[in-house]
Amino acid sequence: MLDVSVIEDPEAAAVSLDPVRARLLAELAAEPASAAMLAGRVGLPRQKVNYHLKALERHGLVELAGERRKGNVTERLMRATAASYVISPAALPAVRPDPDRFRDQFSARWLLALGARLVHDVGTLITGAAKARQRLATYALDGGVRFASAADRAAFAQELTAGVSALIRKYDAPDAEGGRDHRIVVALHPTVKDQPPVES
Repeated sequence: MLDVSVIEDPEAAAVSLDPVRARLLAELAAEPASAAMLAGRVGLPRQKVNYHLKALERHGLVELAGERRKGNVTERLMRATAASYVISPAALPAVRPDPDRFRDQFSARWLLALGARLVHDVGTLITGAAKARQRLATYALDGGVRFASAADRAAFAQELTAGVSALIRKYDAPDAEGGRDHRIVVALHPTVKDQPPVES
């Protein structure tokens, strides 16, 4: 099972967004189960669960984990193909964000468009690397910082821009034969505060 999988196909995205199927995916990400086992957990008839499982299997979101005999019946144990899923903007090609339409380093919407392109590009690269049975060379840095003031945040952004720009100038080799282009995305945004659990 993959840790995370990117859904690029529009039909697979639609299938995964169905509330019942999303619940089945969550159950099968935790452990393999049969339609009969899942029926009791989600409160649906086994035949209805089977129908949903077949739709998920057709789109590669669940797979056969094994089989077991139960009386005269052979049960298929299914599992999710990933622990979690991300829907790529490729699933909505006509309306996917294009960060090249406008550039504004201080726009949250431009940051969102960059994030969407990142999901699309890395999802496409993962798919290609898996088909070619090759490793994908990527790098990510994630961290947190608390600024004492807005002025400090602005100074940090200015120094970050200067530092990354200097590295790009140092290592960029546009005429290198056999070189490979890479994209760099650096983001800075406020931390989202965890919401307290809703009491029932």
